[in-house]
Amino acid sequence: MSKAGVKHPADPDTDQDTMRSEYDFSKAVRGVTAARYAQGTNVVVLDADVVRMFPNATAVNEALRALGGIIRQAQRPKRRGV
Repeated sequence: MSKAGVKHPADPDTDQDTMRSEYDFSKAVRGVTAARYAQGTNVVVLDADVVRMFPNATAVNEALRALGGIIRQAQRPKRRGV
């Protein structure tokens, strides 16, 4: 059920028209690439406070890779000195 006038908390300007005049979608076909896109895409929805920490997808991926390295190092069994 959709509620008119309800704005998404991460985007307070959802009611503004931001489409550029040079974009023309008059001959577009809805969903023509949806199946191909779904095959190779993982969509993750981030909370608004997390979105504010990262300027783009590259920054998110770099942070997660760094965290993954830290987690892998912490999970390795520690060798005792002989």
